[in-house]
Amino acid sequence: MVDPRKNIDVEEDFDIEEDTEFLSKTQIKAQANELQKLGTSLVDLGASELAKIPLDAELLDAVMLARRILRKKEGYRRQLQLIGKLMRSRDVVPIEQALLNIKSAHKKANNAFHRIEELRDEMIAQGDQKIEDTLVEEPLLDRQKLRQLVRQAKKQQAENKPPKASRELFKYLKEVIIG
Repeated sequence: MVDPRKNIDVEEDFDIEEDTEFLSKTQIKAQANELQKLGTSLVDLGASELAKIPLDAELLDAVMLARRILRKKEGYRRQLQLIGKLMRSRDVVPIEQALLNIKSAHKKANNAFHRIEELRDEMIAQGDQKIEDTLVEEPLLDRQKLRQLVRQAKKQQAENKPPKASRELFKYLKEVIIG
């Protein structure tokens, strides 16, 4: 069938790529906000952590400028918007992966500290039996030192004194177990 006004075949299939995804204005704004949040998390990182993130010179300069103008509210907000705009034209997957690695390292460290705190508390509560069980798992620990610190911690608890021995026990466990 031919449309006489335009002299073209109406039934002709137009080969439109179905992979092209059309985004609404709301979706575009949501993506921009996500990139801006990612930029904010970059600004909040410490210097050593920021060095681990794969950033090009322009984006790194923008992040460093945002860190310097942190106290100036409107300027900081505009700088975060600029960082979000710069990130739209870049592949953010490596940046997100590096941030995830940094966060997981913090989580691992926190879990190790919690494990040592629980171990210390169990040693103080259960005494020699828990010390023996721990020595099987961690043979580098000194039995005599553990018993001494546990006895002192129990004595300080009974006398309502500051938990100096408990802190020393935690410090010793941390040094030997974590390194």
